[in-house]
Amino acid sequence: MIFFAVFLFGAVIGSFLNVCIYRVPRGQSIVRPSSRCTSCGRPVRFYDNIPVISYLLLRGKCRSCGTALSLRYPLIELLNALLYLIVLKRFYDASPLAVMAYFAFASALLVIFFIDVDFQIIPDSITLPGIPLALALASTVLPDPFARYGLLGFQASLLGVLAGGGFFYLAAILGKAVFKKDAMGGGDIKMMAMVGGVMGWKAVLLTTFAASLLGSLIGVSMILLKGREWGARIPFGPYLAIGALISMLWGQDIMIWYFLH
Repeated sequence: MIFFAVFLFGAVIGSFLNVCIYRVPRGQSIVRPSSRCTSCGRPVRFYDNIPVISYLLLRGKCRSCGTALSLRYPLIELLNALLYLIVLKRFYDASPLAVMAYFAFASALLVIFFIDVDFQIIPDSITLPGIPLALALASTVLPDPFARYGLLGFQASLLGVLAGGGFFYLAAILGKAVFKKDAMGGGDIKMMAMVGGVMGWKAVLLTTFAASLLGSLIGVSMILLKGREWGARIPFGPYLAIGALISMLWGQDIMIWYFLH
């Protein structure tokens, strides 16, 4: 029963994430006005705002103007719900506050993923508050995702902030010196500082490795299949978001496998 309730909760939060993904990069309030059609501007009725179900009942169209709605809306709702289930399963023995913190972290990564895909920016409104919040939570409720027992702790969290932000800041400086252009955005630096604060320096290493590997595979594939030019700018935030989720959910298992082999 708890997994069903968490799935519903995740879907509802996913509906709110759709609002954040659309409004945050446009500098709009995520509170007011209420949800409305981006085509005709008419408010969405409460019974047309039920996650996934309303989209299916409306056949993917606005009730007022008939404009087709993006399939992304129900997909994000479903994806967030599934992420919450996976997080709950992974941290089932952790405190409820820790689980809720990881829910929020997973949702933040989801928002970062889609905003960076659309606008090639990572909003400071997500990462900057996330850094001190991570330090506070690591000191009180967050477990070390790479250990079987114990809190992450303030020192490990601070080291993670410095490792994540410092490494990517150094990469940005060296990249600009070598390639004569920005190789790493400021948003990536602040995002990795937040990731390190939530999970520690080990997560910084694993997240960076996973993101680089995934980005390289997809980048080369797009060059070969779609003819994208070498050196074309691609957002790195989505890969970092996936890498951070991998670190949070399976980092301990990956580390154990690595050292045993």
